[in-house]
Amino acid sequence: MEQTTKAQDALGHNGITEGVIWKQLLLFFFPILFGTFFQQLYNTIDAVIVGRFVGKEALAAVGGPTGTLINLLIGFFIGLSSGATVIISQHYGGNQKEKVSQAVHTAIAFSIVSGILFTIIGIMFAPLALKAMGTPEDILHHAVAFMRVYFMGVTANLIYNMGAGILRAVGDSKRPLYFLIASCFTNILLDILFVVYLPFGVRGAALATILSQLLSAVLVVLVLTRTKESYRLVLRNLRIDKGMLKRIIRIGFPAGLQSVMYSFSNIIIQSSINTLGTNTIAAWTAYGKIDSVFFTIISAFGISITTFVGQNYGAGKKDRVYKGIRVCMAMCFAASIVLSILLYTFGNHIYLLFTTDTDVISIGTDILRYLVPVYITYISIEIFSGSLRGTGDCWIPMLLTCMGVCILRVVWIWTVVPLHRTIETVIFSYPMTWVTTSVLFFIYFFFFSRLKSRSFPLRLKK
Repeated sequence: MEQTTKAQDALGHNGITEGVIWKQLLLFFFPILFGTFFQQLYNTIDAVIVGRFVGKEALAAVGGPTGTLINLLIGFFIGLSSGATVIISQHYGGNQKEKVSQAVHTAIAFSIVSGILFTIIGIMFAPLALKAMGTPEDILHHAVAFMRVYFMGVTANLIYNMGAGILRAVGDSKRPLYFLIASCFTNILLDILFVVYLPFGVRGAALATILSQLLSAVLVVLVLTRTKESYRLVLRNLRIDKGMLKRIIRIGFPAGLQSVMYSFSNIIIQSSINTLGTNTIAAWTAYGKIDSVFFTIISAFGISITTFVGQNYGAGKKDRVYKGIRVCMAMCFAASIVLSILLYTFGNHIYLLFTTDTDVISIGTDILRYLVPVYITYISIEIFSGSLRGTGDCWIPMLLTCMGVCILRVVWIWTVVPLHRTIETVIFSYPMTWVTTSVLFFIYFFFFSRLKSRSFPLRLKK
């Protein structure tokens, strides 16, 4: 029997456009939160097992330079896929079934083509990119091996992310969570098999990751092909509609470019950290896994408000758009404060999961306690940009992020860090750019964006 989503009750009413706002946001937020958490857990489990059973050089390789480069490509695609999520959520909210179906088939076909292209790029250019980042010789061979195996299975990752975005666009955030939980536990078991019991090293960790991602991709495709709703996927109808693809790219490209700029600035930062030695690289790698807890939560709020605004914008429900943004912002601030206190107080103990090296733990703890107190300065960027993206307003938020976060961060690394090359100087670029970009978003959102007043159209044109 076909399952209904939380967003839609037995009478066919869309909860996102009609239900109690804070309840709908939380019903959508928690599955996304746990889903993003388990997605982040993929690489974290790899880092824990590799760090414990292969060594700190392998730990530095799996999570440092490789993670930054992988995020460059995968983040770009996920940004593009957000265009499909916005379009599908708007058409679904406006009950435009044919447009929903057209967008779904175009999105999945685009995922397959992108996966093939990313596989070629990842396998061919991994050594060149890693050397360009100044990756130390003692971890370079580990990093190249991990990336080449990982990109052999990257298509499954893209299909899952696109499919999960489609389900979230129509209000179903629970099943993507279930699939990620299943694939995450599969990844843990395969990591133990390929790294602990079989001497595959970092290649084993990468193989475990791509096989578990294949499982999640198969599950999400099965759901899309078996539903009776307008977002049903019919495999023989897979094709790219040029007009729909242009719309997806027009909305998603700014988010993809923004992700690339983020990744590029992080590559510059990683290159600076690479000059500080293997201990610092390993500490930064482990911190990145702890840091991902915060960004997992904030990202879940951002995805929630994008879909909430998208559907209510498509349905022409102005008041719910503004109320939803206010409620989401308040919940996000509260969550950030609680998490910051917990990480500052207990976060140093988490490093023991990754390594027992006292130098690595000491450096990592210093990084953690430097950055955690300023997490709250990032929140407005995520909520404002997610809200604007839900209305299709993507280019200006992208430009604000690129200028305030990416360009300013790169300028800092290239001009100031060489004069005082310490980890503190490098990571100061984060709070500095978060504050700057938050101010820019505040000004644009309240004085220049299409949400500055309640004058947007009551319903999208069919």
